[in-house]
Amino acid sequence: MSGLHKRSLAIAGHRTSVSLEEPFWEALKEIAAAEGRPLAGLVAEIDLARGEANLSSALRLHVLAHYRARAGAAPLSPAD
Repeated sequence: MSGLHKRSLAIAGHRTSVSLEEPFWEALKEIAAAEGRPLAGLVAEIDLARGEANLSSALRLHVLAHYRARAGAAPLSPAD
């Protein structure tokens, strides 16, 4: 897998940096485009829903859940 790539985004009016592997950034861009919104909007929504989870982890899990749903797989449970 490729190394981490850090990106800066504005979330809820403040700048933050997030490190993810490039395939996850590409997947997030694809999801945002399919939903007709900017990447920063998708990340902000995930950020609001993540609770105590690390943002990078929450983004990876969102990508996984998205593609599992498209494949018809069972949703992830909170314990996964």
